[in-house]
Amino acid sequence: MLNYKQLYYFWNVAKTGSITRTAEKLHLTPQTISGQLAEFERNLGVDLFRRTGKRFELTTAGEMALSHADDLFQIGNELEQLLRHGVNSSEQSFRIGIADAVPRSLAYQLLAPVISLPVPVRLVCHEDKLDRLFAELAIHKLDLVIADQPLPSELGVKGYNHELGRCSVTFCAVPELIERYGPGFPSSLNNAPMLLPGDKTSMQALLDRWFSKCQIHPHIIGKFDDSALMKAFGKAGAGIFPVPSVMVDEVRAQYGADVLGVIPDALIRYYAISVERRITHPAVLAVSQAAKKILFTEKNTER
Repeated sequence: MLNYKQLYYFWNVAKTGSITRTAEKLHLTPQTISGQLAEFERNLGVDLFRRTGKRFELTTAGEMALSHADDLFQIGNELEQLLRHGVNSSEQSFRIGIADAVPRSLAYQLLAPVISLPVPVRLVCHEDKLDRLFAELAIHKLDLVIADQPLPSELGVKGYNHELGRCSVTFCAVPELIERYGPGFPSSLNNAPMLLPGDKTSMQALLDRWFSKCQIHPHIIGKFDDSALMKAFGKAGAGIFPVPSVMVDEVRAQYGADVLGVIPDALIRYYAISVERRITHPAVLAVSQAAKKILFTEKNTER
């Protein structure tokens, strides 16, 4: 039978990447954690970690074990809360998958109204690659996925795309780069230093088409799966970077950058993907209404 105490030790080491930090967190000695972890791997007959110096990196088996451990301990936490607060507790869990291409601040603005619903809702947010989120939606481990592209029909996953809204793409940069590359936009972007999102994002596909159409060949400094990291490089003046137009005010306030130019005919679309054909869940309705009333206004679409 699976040793759940050892699974718990593994789960914590996987989260921290360190036996020492796990031992401090659990008020145990590193030797205890190390010994229990070694016994756990020996009993399972697989290596869950690759040791890289003092760091512990997950193997393929370890990643699989972590995914299931996340579910087990989440269910255990919910059971504890249910037993502590009574079986008649009206609070519901709402599990949301957020595509890693969706900016975190945008996700927050979409989800914030959920915690203000009259019926208490506990948000459980999970950020991951789209294919993994769609797989979890298919087996009902998620109630909703927020993504920058619709659910592909060829996946064979039963789900429905509810468009939350659309917005244009804005190129932002620090003042020095705006002064140099702003005049003559968009042709001024030829050979301009450019920071771009990762290849699998809908924005990058959209930009590739637009660059080709306008015969623009920027000097690509880097590509980033993490949009916050891309904006941090932009703040340092490393290059011009694109953002959804709904994020321009945040970019101005947090990154000291401003608008260099806008692509009004290049629209990013955001979706709420659910197993329901019609939006009926109060939390999904709250997300949809927030998107249409606050985020995807005419100003943001034509900025």
